[in-house]
Amino acid sequence: MTKTFEDVLAWQKAHRFVLEVYKVTKTFPSSEIFGLSSQFQRAAVSITANIAEGYKKISQADKLRFMNIAQGSLEECRYYCILSKDLCYIDNETFTLLQSEVNETSFFLNSYIKGIRENKFGDKME
Repeated sequence: MTKTFEDVLAWQKAHRFVLEVYKVTKTFPSSEIFGLSSQFQRAAVSITANIAEGYKKISQADKLRFMNIAQGSLEECRYYCILSKDLCYIDNETFTLLQSEVNETSFFLNSYIKGIRENKFGDKME
């Protein structure tokens, strides 16, 4: 059983992804500081923030709503990876790394959502 959101594997994977996004976007052109860099960073942070916020929600419906928002932000990041590659801001190796992290985070987030639905975490849900 988890004690804080930091114990949730989906959050851990997403946090690692956020750190990678910040590292990668530092190399983007300065003209993207208020454009793609900012959007990519905010979407990535939204994944972890929504997992964290949803973690303490009491009802299953509330928890699932926040996890669904996290899923949406994750898919937004998936697109930003593609766009970054197509704009030649990242190379194929970096794209592959980011996509791998998106896929891994998605897998763990989907598993966490399945666990919430099946109430496998011992939480009392209304």
